[in-house]
Amino acid sequence: MTEIDIRHFDHLAAAELRPLLLEVYAEIYAKDTENPAFTAVDRFAPGLDSWSSKPGWTCAVGYDSDGEAVGYAYGAPLPEGARWWGGLLTEVPADVTTETGTRTYALSELMVRTPWRKTGTARRLHDALLDARTEERATLLVRQTHPKVHALYESWGWRTLGDLRPRLPDAPTFHAMLLPLPQASSH
Repeated sequence: MTEIDIRHFDHLAAAELRPLLLEVYAEIYAKDTENPAFTAVDRFAPGLDSWSSKPGWTCAVGYDSDGEAVGYAYGAPLPEGARWWGGLLTEVPADVTTETGTRTYALSELMVRTPWRKTGTARRLHDALLDARTEERATLLVRQTHPKVHALYESWGWRTLGDLRPRLPDAPTFHAMLLPLPQASSH
């Protein structure tokens, strides 16, 4: 496995990290022809600012031996009454989408630069971000047009809850996925 140094950050470091997070995002989505309006950097930046301003926001950034960022993962706990589930297209029991502010950690972004893909880096960033979480579960969204990514998350223990289209302009349809966080019971 390729060696990387994973550093952890919270919302207090968000302003300092912002240029790096935007740079990696822009590089990864530069050639997105599937939905360029939705993946545009100027659409992503306000979402990044919103997520990273949350007190529970955490970010794991991987760096190579030269100090170059190879990728990152970030997210935050869903607050009580979160809008996260508002675009759910699949009927599920109400108690599944009831948020308390401490129940669910939303993994908002996980991205790895091209040279570092298929090296285990994504899994390491994923695990580094979620390992210290005390919530009972995590959630994330995967575009339905990305079956390989969906299958990868399933291989890591994630299960599909249903279809979700965020209430954002030009938003595609996603698979909403859940992962139990077993370490929550040990805290």
